[in-house]
Amino acid sequence: MATENRFKMSQERLDALKKELLYLETDKAKEVAEQIKEARSFGDLSENSEYDEAKTEQGKLYSRIAELEDILLHAVIVDEAEMDSDKISIGCKVIVTNLDTRKQLPAYKIVGSQEADVMSRAVSEDSPFGKALM
Repeated sequence: MATENRFKMSQERLDALKKELLYLETDKAKEVAEQIKEARSFGDLSENSEYDEAKTEQGKLYSRIAELEDILLHAVIVDEAEMDSDKISIGCKVIVTNLDTRKQLPAYKIVGSQEADVMSRAVSEDSPFGKALM
């Protein structure tokens, strides 16, 4: 979780989270409700693995919805255009160079905790590596 219960992110990430929340609250909720309804039709709920699985899925769904609502409630939009160009901050791309070999690694982008993705080289400002880069 981000410091002081704030989640720094870009407008693009905020929009993606809103879209995911809408999907979960509408289409996915209907899908899970249908799974539960279908599983109930199989009879005895005490030994109904389909029902147990559907209820577990419903619990995961509600948990993710609650998580997204909390993130959106505490979201802070970072405008990369307004950042100080003399400092490394969210939105900056950083190139790391090995001083011994002069070899450069691919660029890392500093992002908020909700946008971190190691595979695309997006490093959270809250991570130890992100803090070291900053």
